[in-house]
Amino acid sequence: MSTHKKQLLLGDCLGKMNELDEASVDLIYLDPPFFTERKHKLKNRQRTKEFSFDDIWKQESSYAEFLHKRLLKMRSLLKDTGSIFVHCDKMANHIVRGVLDDVFGAEHFQSEIIWQYKRWSNAKKGLLPSHQNIYFYSKTKDFTFNKIFMPYSEATNLDQILQRRTRDKHNKSVYARDAQGNTQQADVKQGVPLSDVWDIPYLNPKAKERVGYPTQKPLLLLERIIELVTNENDLVLDPFCGSGTTCVASKLMNRQFVGIDESQDAIDLAHSRLQNPVKTESHLLEKGRSAYKNTNAEALMCLAGAAYNPVQRNQGIDAILKELYQGAPVLVKIQKNSETVEKAAQLLTSAMKVKASKKGILIKTTLDNGELEKALSDKNRICNEQIHVVETPALSIQRALNPAIDFNNE
Repeated sequence: MSTHKKQLLLGDCLGKMNELDEASVDLIYLDPPFFTERKHKLKNRQRTKEFSFDDIWKQESSYAEFLHKRLLKMRSLLKDTGSIFVHCDKMANHIVRGVLDDVFGAEHFQSEIIWQYKRWSNAKKGLLPSHQNIYFYSKTKDFTFNKIFMPYSEATNLDQILQRRTRDKHNKSVYARDAQGNTQQADVKQGVPLSDVWDIPYLNPKAKERVGYPTQKPLLLLERIIELVTNENDLVLDPFCGSGTTCVASKLMNRQFVGIDESQDAIDLAHSRLQNPVKTESHLLEKGRSAYKNTNAEALMCLAGAAYNPVQRNQGIDAILKELYQGAPVLVKIQKNSETVEKAAQLLTSAMKVKASKKGILIKTTLDNGELEKALSDKNRICNEQIHVVETPALSIQRALNPAIDFNNE
């Protein structure tokens, strides 16, 4: 039996798992071949390497048998305090759940985790897929579990945080009161316990972490799983490790790991990632979605009646009109309080060059002394770029109330 705790193994996991000690693993995460009946192909960012694997099954029974044999072995490798997380998509959910119930017992089913994310749209008829399922089973009832708390939502009643709750004679939840009838203060609360719906961004095509491997998952997803059911120096096994995301996450979190894959390309890629781990930080998770809703609602009122899509995270664009101009997108920039109108025009101009836009709309929010004319004086703009200027209603009112001031040298 192998005693190495940080390693990658090449081969079919059914055989390679025999090199591990029985009851030695704390967590198993697997993203097995899905029952999609197709071949997955993807090139790396430099387009110098193509990664692919077959995911072709003639019938459900062969897929179920494939999983059953391997899950039986995985169960024997888990400690009594261990857990297994099985990642699957809509094509295989019903098969995976049935096999897991048979191997681990329905009584050891803990959660069906919904990993939700925003992704690009497609032309396929029907609803846009925006989630995947992860089944969480334990080997016994005595499994390791570390509580994770999330921030309270904006709609949470403040009294629910500050005041203690109890049950009345009808088993109804009520605020606890002392002998004098005063409400009792709650203990210090850490937040809301983690739910089974996880909002973790999908790896976008430009993410530094992305390596071009089909089905690559974000490190943030694996880190949450590892944090939830393991402690430092615990052993994590990924029997279908692919590009090695589970192993990289384990290394970053000071866990032992074993990764197995039958593709030499996958093993080589995992080795390189372990040598130089790259993680894409999520500002979305750090700040919350509401932090990106930073467009000036008052300024966008200037677009009332026009069809547009707001843009939350771009220094030079705050909205894009749905209508094209000369076959190109129309970009909208709102002057921020911290920007001169000249700076706002420069940012919009740069964005127009990048997006090949032929028409831009600059929404002025502050009064100035002719800076706009200076910003627009350059007659050598490429691509016939043009900027049309509109004012917010508030700015127009200020101008009307100060007719004696020549704000724009007009």
